[in-house]
Amino acid sequence: MNTAIRIELSAAEQEVLHKNIRGRKTPMRLMERSRIILLAAEGLSNIQIGEQLNISAHKVGRWRHRYAKQRYAGIEKELPRGGNQGGQKTAEQIKLRSKIIEKTTQSTPQSATHWSTRTLAKVLGTTHSFVNRVWQDSGLKPHLTKGFKVSNDPRFEEKLVDVVGLYLSPPANAAVFCVDEKSSIQALDRTQPGLPMKKGRASTMTHDYKRHGTSTLFAALNVASGEVIGECKPRHRHQEFLSFLKSVEKQTPKELELHLIVDNYSTHKHEKVRKWLARNKRVTLHFIPTSSSWLNLVERFFGILTQKQLKRGVFTSVKELEAAIQQFVAQHNQTPKPFVWTKSVEQILQKVGRAKAALQNV
Repeated sequence: MNTAIRIELSAAEQEVLHKNIRGRKTPMRLMERSRIILLAAEGLSNIQIGEQLNISAHKVGRWRHRYAKQRYAGIEKELPRGGNQGGQKTAEQIKLRSKIIEKTTQSTPQSATHWSTRTLAKVLGTTHSFVNRVWQDSGLKPHLTKGFKVSNDPRFEEKLVDVVGLYLSPPANAAVFCVDEKSSIQALDRTQPGLPMKKGRASTMTHDYKRHGTSTLFAALNVASGEVIGECKPRHRHQEFLSFLKSVEKQTPKELELHLIVDNYSTHKHEKVRKWLARNKRVTLHFIPTSSSWLNLVERFFGILTQKQLKRGVFTSVKELEAAIQQFVAQHNQTPKPFVWTKSVEQILQKVGRAKAALQNV
């Protein structure tokens, strides 16, 4: 068993170390090292110091050894980091970096869907920390994926121009709404109460739950003001959609035309909906391209609702769920902020073109 190096301090050294501990501007790392040395001078072992300061005994031993060899200068300056200290990459490092990027982006391991730093480091004979640095420098995150789908709508550009035009240059004397329904919202109750958040611990929630039914939120987001008209209904058929359209129409000043941006769900094109629109000339539906929900701004509101109210909510009934949704909508409308659309049609078409070209090369 190795015996810890004995530390003896002069009165002047003790004064400096105590001053570090008391100083408000002392860096946290130097404050910790000063405590290590003072406790070591009292005769405590590395394990005892580690337990008292909640750090590893190995770390304690490292700074004890440094102080014994270099005195105060040993703890005042940082330890040299691994790797090339000159800051210049060698030819071997450059070659290895290229291999890491190539392997990460163009292959997968045999027994997994994506590389980890350790699996890739093992294959290439390097350290996982070096792989991690290369990934950070290159912006590579193999553990993350993003959902996307390129629309194959034959009228994609025509519909895109129509909807983006409403965002960037809305017609005069008109109100523009983004309309959609968030269906099958579940009233979920947890099987046990969760524990509250406290210092050093996140709040807890059971993984299992009880279902108490579902509801559908019909929402119309006013593009100009950010206000939301929301109604909860038990189903999302054409009857409920038509009822909601009538509600939006009644709540909008009569002198304004209504332009409603909707997706291609079949209920939005039902015959009874079309007949109602034919009788109400001031209301016009604008359909986004298929597989382009990102073009409907009300989806942003649904995302915020899910994150802030539904995801961790506990509801013992559908009535309680719908009350929470309506409360959220009312709170939102007290200080509404519009979602500002910034992308032009040309920018979107260029991005879609790049995506289609990339898909053809897969």
